[in-house]
Amino acid sequence: MIIDLHIHTKEGSDGRWPLEQIFSEAARRGIGLLSITDHDSLEAQQKARALATHHDIAYLSGIELNVTFSHPSLFQGKGISLDFLGYGFDIAHAPLSSKLAALRDHRIKRAEMILENVNAELRNQGVQELTSEDFSEIQAQADGSLGRPHIANYLMKKGLVQDKKEAFDRYLVRCDVPKMPLGLEEASDLIRSAGGKLVLAHPNDVRGTSLVAAASSLRDQLRIIETMMIPFVDGVECWHPCHSRQSTKAYLDFARRRNLLATGGSDCHQQPVLMGSVAVPDWVAEQFFGGDIRLPLKPFRARGKENSPSSGGRQR
Repeated sequence: MIIDLHIHTKEGSDGRWPLEQIFSEAARRGIGLLSITDHDSLEAQQKARALATHHDIAYLSGIELNVTFSHPSLFQGKGISLDFLGYGFDIAHAPLSSKLAALRDHRIKRAEMILENVNAELRNQGVQELTSEDFSEIQAQADGSLGRPHIANYLMKKGLVQDKKEAFDRYLVRCDVPKMPLGLEEASDLIRSAGGKLVLAHPNDVRGTSLVAAASSLRDQLRIIETMMIPFVDGVECWHPCHSRQSTKAYLDFARRRNLLATGGSDCHQQPVLMGSVAVPDWVAEQFFGGDIRLPLKPFRARGKENSPSSGGRQR
């Protein structure tokens, strides 16, 4: 069975494709189990379930929560940003929906403040400032959770930068405003109280949001999970495009020792289209469904570099 438990959409967050296109491609690739894991958003979940049924694909409810993780022994107690995946929860759970609504409202306020800071930079450069109409257009283009990547896209559209890297280097890092903090204990309670499981996402992703920010070695990363996270997590994402074989093995061995779930996925934002390209073993599905899951469809064979796990990255 081809399994992909980490996919983003245009409707819910910062993916490029709408749900219909994602599921059509997933069916073509023979994906048998899929989870949509948009950032801090459940917007796509109900429709995703319906499309999964239509395409005869097993589905697991999902979300990716950005957590501000802090501990007295790390960075003098200052928080670092980490991502956690929630799986198999009730998408109608009221406390979870309420928290996500608060996070969504703060994202809008945060984007407004970031644009104010960007305008201050533009004034210093003698460049025309962005207006409220510009902000409305940014919001209109962000089908899901509004974030800095949407602002970067708009700066490119206006010709103020050549690409996203320049947008972040020239403006969005310097002009950043803190996100609304969500602690690990609260995130764990929200997902577990909704009947789900919380999984640490891409812990050794050297290019993204991960434990690499706190510890470069796998041994130290595993020590952080062991001593600071175990009461609040149910699993670890072992298979990921940015994980080496060494890191996958280390995290898989750790998950087995600690009786944690081991999950994996492409983290596909459709830039490029990596769905189904990460080799996640069949038994990962059994952790959630037991033996009650159908046989795989015809396997998809990757065609060329665009489908290689090592060929794509993510904008954070």
